[in-house]
Amino acid sequence: MQVKVLFFGQLKDVVGAAEEQVELPEGASVESLLAHYQQRFPRWQQFRPSLAVAVNQEYADATAPLRGGDEVAFLPPVSGGAPSRVELTRQPIDPDGLLASLKAPSDGAVVVFDGIVRNHSGARQTLYLDYEAYEPMALRKMREIVAALRARFPIDRVAIVHRLGRLRIGETSVWIGVSAPHRAAAFDACRHALDRLKHIVPIWKKEYFAGGAVWVEGESPAASASAEPVLAVPAAKPSRQGS
Repeated sequence: MQVKVLFFGQLKDVVGAAEEQVELPEGASVESLLAHYQQRFPRWQQFRPSLAVAVNQEYADATAPLRGGDEVAFLPPVSGGAPSRVELTRQPIDPDGLLASLKAPSDGAVVVFDGIVRNHSGARQTLYLDYEAYEPMALRKMREIVAALRARFPIDRVAIVHRLGRLRIGETSVWIGVSAPHRAAAFDACRHALDRLKHIVPIWKKEYFAGGAVWVEGESPAASASAEPVLAVPAAKPSRQGS
């Protein structure tokens, strides 16, 4: 099958064209197309952490399937905005690599939230967790959080990465990092991002114990999606995500 691929900004220079037709096997996904360009162009890798993808003019993640005749656009960070990373992954999160990607010479601080799977919930011993998401909507809401952070705080780079699937004790379930010229903005933006993630992003957590399993219930997303909450994160309130 053939798909039409569009390139913008620096990607157009890397590929040497604004668009091209690519032949892919039936059943290929966005990830297949990304791998195709990473193999052809070594420089492609440097854009991967901050690259957005649109399929038929709608944002899509790497797992999105492709069909013959689709139009795929690869979008580097927009002019005037520092790179950001928004991702859902079933692979282990690399906190050190993410932290390194946020640091820039103009920044004076990087603030990180690294949510890890703990070995208990109340009096019960946790064996492992399962996370699931309404993935297209979750990614869109995560991008909205990044856009809102940039409008509200004087920050530089942002990364929000959430694991899906089965997680063992000690693994990172959600990683949020914010860099900024000054620490106050980095602290406030990171806390705000976490709070909004727990309120509006459709991700759910199931906890497994020796005697069974439960879905962890939090607020209804619809009840809180339209209102900006205060920056403080309720410490004792159970949530759908994170540890």
